[in-house]
Amino acid sequence: MAPSHVLKCCQKVLAWVPVAFIALVVAWSYYAYVVELCVFTISSTAEKVVYLVVFHLSFVMFVWSYWKTIFTYPASPSNEFCLSKADKEQYEKEERPESQQEILRRAAKDLPIYTTTASRAIRYCDRCQLIKPDRCHHCSACDICVLKMDHHCPWVNNCVGFSNYKFFLLFLMYSLLYCLFVAATVLQYFIKFWTLCRRKAAENCPKNELPDTHAKFHVLFLFFVAAMFFISILSLFSYHCWLVGKNRSTIETFRAPTFRNGPDKNGFSLGCSKNLREVFGDEKKYWLLPIFTSLGDGCNFPTRLVIMDPEQLTVSSQNEPAKSSGSNQSFPTRPLSESQNRLLASDSQWVESGPEEENVKSGAKKHITVSLES
Repeated sequence: MAPSHVLKCCQKVLAWVPVAFIALVVAWSYYAYVVELCVFTISSTAEKVVYLVVFHLSFVMFVWSYWKTIFTYPASPSNEFCLSKADKEQYEKEERPESQQEILRRAAKDLPIYTTTASRAIRYCDRCQLIKPDRCHHCSACDICVLKMDHHCPWVNNCVGFSNYKFFLLFLMYSLLYCLFVAATVLQYFIKFWTLCRRKAAENCPKNELPDTHAKFHVLFLFFVAAMFFISILSLFSYHCWLVGKNRSTIETFRAPTFRNGPDKNGFSLGCSKNLREVFGDEKKYWLLPIFTSLGDGCNFPTRLVIMDPEQLTVSSQNEPAKSSGSNQSFPTRPLSESQNRLLASDSQWVESGPEEENVKSGAKKHITVSLES
């Protein structure tokens, strides 16, 4: 017990090393820009004031969003997804997977879940002993189930999921702007220091050159570091912007969620505008602030597989002959369109642009005719 406890403590301490590294780089960049560049290098007062004001604005927003990403605890499923004491005992006693799935199907009957495993089984976490909501996954690093889990990021020592995904996107955006501003404003002084004459006496240098002081090394390294981080963050930020537009997580990109009609990587996509609102909220004035405004509770999400109202769904399912969805899997009887009507209330039918539109309509039609087993 003691060695394992010490090992876990060491792992927790080491997990903060990447965060400490970023913090040190940011602290040094603040000193190098404010003190070495603006105070000791730039001679124009107006230029100093403009640079310092814009720099501190970007710096505050960058640090604020980074802080929120790190210290916002990952949201976990609510108690309704936990098995009752009787069901848990019965589940643990059963040895056959079929019997265990029957227990899970009975427990999940009234839960807002519409995705399964690839083998059409109810998604259950043996570690947390709960039925996983849609888009929820277990993080081995945090050892909890995280709602709408995207990935575990070592640079923030935290899981990126429903509770802090907006903060993570803002962190990437503001870090990108921070690096871009630093690199752009430092560039002219980087060139001057790079071409600085080698004479020791500053008065012997040409007037358009700067004196060879210790600020030279800070400015040179500041440009290299800012440019390097800008290039690396740009690709990551672009990728996550694409994910937001498609309403996918990183996990769903590599493994599409499975619905009644089978795997569908675009199953949660409601169109670019609604996808954006789902992450950033309805009020645009809060979009650029690291304040939680995401829609929903993280346990259920609107899906594009149903575009008719619940009454039409019931009539269609009664008039059409029952069809099997691939196995005798039982799904919740709650209509999909009831999930997060806040996004779907503005218009009963939305249009998915591009060549996928016909596939969406045909997929929805097939989905409506599927019999719902209780």
